[in-house]
Amino acid sequence: MTRIQADEKLLSRLRSYQKISLIAGVLGALVLIAGYVFLEGEAFFPSYLIGWVFWMQVALGALVILMIQHTVGGRWGLIILRVVEAAVMPLPLLAALFLVILAGIPHLYEWAHADVVAHDELLQAKAPYLNVPFFIVRAVLFFAIWIGMAWLLRKWSIRLDQNPDDKATRNKLRKLSAPGILIFGLTITFASVDWMMSLEPHWFSSIYGMMFGVAALASAFAFSIILLMGMRRFKPWSGVIQTLDVSDLGNWLLASIMLWAYMAFSQFLIIWSANLPEETTWYLARTEGGWQWVALINVFLHFFLPFFFLLARGTKRAPGRLKKIAWLVLVMRFVDLVWMIYPAFSPGKLAFPWISIAALIGIGGFFLAIFFGQLAKVSVPPLYDPRLPVTHVSEEAHGHVS
Repeated sequence: MTRIQADEKLLSRLRSYQKISLIAGVLGALVLIAGYVFLEGEAFFPSYLIGWVFWMQVALGALVILMIQHTVGGRWGLIILRVVEAAVMPLPLLAALFLVILAGIPHLYEWAHADVVAHDELLQAKAPYLNVPFFIVRAVLFFAIWIGMAWLLRKWSIRLDQNPDDKATRNKLRKLSAPGILIFGLTITFASVDWMMSLEPHWFSSIYGMMFGVAALASAFAFSIILLMGMRRFKPWSGVIQTLDVSDLGNWLLASIMLWAYMAFSQFLIIWSANLPEETTWYLARTEGGWQWVALINVFLHFFLPFFFLLARGTKRAPGRLKKIAWLVLVMRFVDLVWMIYPAFSPGKLAFPWISIAALIGIGGFFLAIFFGQLAKVSVPPLYDPRLPVTHVSEEAHGHVS
């Protein structure tokens, strides 16, 4: 089969985006360094954690989308396959940037202080799990699993480009992805407990890990939609993306934010109805002193507005409108992380961690530089798959989306 080559305009734009991202990353890193020098650790490290977790969720969400696609198939997954493959490749970078969080453990985690643990029976009971050496070992294990799965999935997918009839490679993708989804669920649950929930070690929630994973899925879908809708005017994407594909991606985004909202509300309802002091403190810190307005904005713009817009068929089928909703969801993912993380350090008192913007841009710049570089290497969708249009049919015959 003769392959369609990527439009040179698309490749040129991807390379330009890569350069711009790299510049943004350098500038953001310089601001972060200045923040580290001039700010106290209690102000710097929580802000850094917010920016780091944001991009971590995009990468991890992309990884689970990749495994879902290789397990169950579907045309929608083929459309965004190259985007999510490129989005998992910055995982080694994020693992390296985790070293900053390790350096900030004394400033982030109460359980890391031996003198505090010595006078707290609950922390003593949790000490076999919440201790620095085991925390580091778990992080190494998480990253080894995620990076290993991402590398294999990417490697085997590219191999199919060279040999579309390689059934052995297709089977490898499926056999890794099916159990990989279960492994992902376990690892992301423990990772969310380690990195975020243990910021307030006296509080606990059994649904927290699942909520973190679904939020990662929403982040990745929003990110993928933004990128794909931006590329749809360039060949070969212009001859591949159909109206139904856009609608399917909108449905996935809708489903992910609905599931996130369901879990978030379930957690709140259970804690509110039980009304136990050790559980309610988490919400009290986030619904007083101005944080309640952030919570209301989060509920309205993260769920209600996208929900009602995405219910409309016209919104899901219009690339421009869907892209705007995806941008809103992605921005609100950052707001949600600020609301979840920062009140642990400023309970009942609204304070915006401005250095988190520098972390978002700095880490994101390097993340996107790797992403665009990987996308430019394999910017052609997997057109060998029979679920995508044949390569030499006109764009009009494919239901070109404008």
